[in-house]
Amino acid sequence: MKYLPSIHSPADIKSLSQEELVEVAAEVRQEIISVVSHTGGHLATNLGAVELTLALHYVFDVPKDKLIWDVSDQVYTHKIITGRREQMYTLRQYKGLSGFAKREESEYDHFGAGHASTSISAALGFAAARDNAGLDHKVVAIIGDGAMTGGLAYEGLNNAGNSKKDLLVVLNENSWSISKNVGAISRYLTNIMADEKFNKLRNEIWELTGKFKRRDKIRAAISRIEDSVMGLLVPGMLFEKLGFRYFGPIDGHNVGLLIKTLQDLKNLSGPILLHVATVKGKGYEPAEGNPSEYHGVGKFDKVTGKAAPKKPGRPAYTKVFGDVIVELAEKDNRVIAITAAMTAGTGLVKFAEKFPNRFYDVGIAEEHAGTFAAGLAVEGARPYVVIYSTFLQRTFDQIIHDVALQNLPVVFCMDRAGLVGADGPTHHGTFDLSYLSMIPNLTVAAPKDGNELRAMLHYTIDNELQGAVGIRYPREAIPNDMRDEIDPIEWGTWEWLTPTSDVVVLAVGTMVEQSMAVRKKLAEQGLDISVVNARFVKPFDMKMLETIANSAKVIFTIEENQLRGGFGEGIAHYLLTNGYRGKFKALGLPDEFITHGSREELLREIHLDVDSIVSIVESQVKQTNGRGLLRKLKLRKSSNGKKKQVLEEAQQILND
Repeated sequence: MKYLPSIHSPADIKSLSQEELVEVAAEVRQEIISVVSHTGGHLATNLGAVELTLALHYVFDVPKDKLIWDVSDQVYTHKIITGRREQMYTLRQYKGLSGFAKREESEYDHFGAGHASTSISAALGFAAARDNAGLDHKVVAIIGDGAMTGGLAYEGLNNAGNSKKDLLVVLNENSWSISKNVGAISRYLTNIMADEKFNKLRNEIWELTGKFKRRDKIRAAISRIEDSVMGLLVPGMLFEKLGFRYFGPIDGHNVGLLIKTLQDLKNLSGPILLHVATVKGKGYEPAEGNPSEYHGVGKFDKVTGKAAPKKPGRPAYTKVFGDVIVELAEKDNRVIAITAAMTAGTGLVKFAEKFPNRFYDVGIAEEHAGTFAAGLAVEGARPYVVIYSTFLQRTFDQIIHDVALQNLPVVFCMDRAGLVGADGPTHHGTFDLSYLSMIPNLTVAAPKDGNELRAMLHYTIDNELQGAVGIRYPREAIPNDMRDEIDPIEWGTWEWLTPTSDVVVLAVGTMVEQSMAVRKKLAEQGLDISVVNARFVKPFDMKMLETIANSAKVIFTIEENQLRGGFGEGIAHYLLTNGYRGKFKALGLPDEFITHGSREELLREIHLDVDSIVSIVESQVKQTNGRGLLRKLKLRKSSNGKKKQVLEEAQQILND
């Protein structure tokens, strides 16, 4: 590479010519393709934003000037030219670079984000704080057309336009429909409207009309003429009506045009919106041809574009869900599926193809999805709202106010529950058990495997539900094979998976498999524990819980969810208020945001891996019932001739 090795900060690209920047863009693309082929990540969206990112850093004085990225899944170029190129191969790896903008990572990352539609509101906050402090730097929000389907974006636009603050919003449009609008007339108009001389003349005319007695009528007539011309030729009148001056669309891959336009707009005041058109996956044929498939990818062969071969194994929960929701729709025409810009990610492609009139992708509008589902339910439909756990957080108020308060039979299917790995804290689904459990008229369930997920889903359509249901499941592969028949399920009950003992583990969802592995390992050491599949987090199976509380000497809860407000806290409250005299310990996620990395690495970090749980259980049992354990060990038959050693170890427990 000719240029990239010598680029360590944005200052290094400012000395280059625009022709040289074109070569830099090509090198950056190759770097991104190479990195993502090794680490996985957001490919197509980053390839589409290369020239725009270079132009922004060329024109603006970052980090003094502020760049606020929406979602921030398109910041790989930004990371490469802000001193992090040598770390890019740690992208999304444990203790490596984040796949998103992260304030703790660099002074150039002004605002962290992983969810959509936040940039305009945040940028207005930056601009207001700047003005309050009497400073004069620039603030730029960069938002994609997909994020413009979110209501928060328009709330921000409305407030920003009304505030009259100096603020530039760059709308990066990468859908195919926009390409026909990037023509000669549009470029010509944008060049005129952004030109310094034109704006100076425009302002002088405005000031001149102020000297006439009928200045208000004259100015109104001029504005109507300007609006009429722009309304015919420019697709941005909505933004004008919201208080923004609109420019574009322009070619987002023309470095020279981008730089000139941004330089002109930099000198204008007030809220401004620049509309640029880009190609998602630009410069990499497989991604250009199928931008949806290459939006987020795992490791792949950068020459062929083919994904790295997956190890043979069982299907993911997402695949199982996708098959089952089709089964439900086939037997009941009231079934309607709703998602929020995640058709493929939530396994709904087959459903959308087979039942197009009963499928709704509402865009990045999770709040709308919740209330839309409520309206459907009132009129007798059976809506299934299928959204990643982390994004369902945005629907919290709608679940309470529009669904639960009216006791409506809406089923919320939460994919990506628990730790999701490389996308990190913005995408971990670690709060749903907590925030849903507090809501009346809502059942919260976590199946232990694919068969139980299927059984729960069929139950929701085979029975007249009273109230809403939330079902959470991970992005992982199911732990055992699917059966042809649908398992019967007694709604609201837990399940003994082992014989009873003095030590009972109440395991939720993914932690059932983990707990069974813990049981096996402890059995090899002579300690017997029982495992309960606590598949319904709300309401509790009170009959079984009462039995356990009356007989068990030690109770554990294990959940892949935040401990605060989670399943374990609920069990603790029950035990405390009902006079439980044994030992209790809740295991789950600590009161902090968990970093990115593989799920296995993260489970080890928070002590929810098998070895850590084994150690915790051993410690608690020894502290609680050392003499009882000693008696059991004395009676235990030693099959390997080490009876004396077993007794010595038991005596040591008592001494400790």
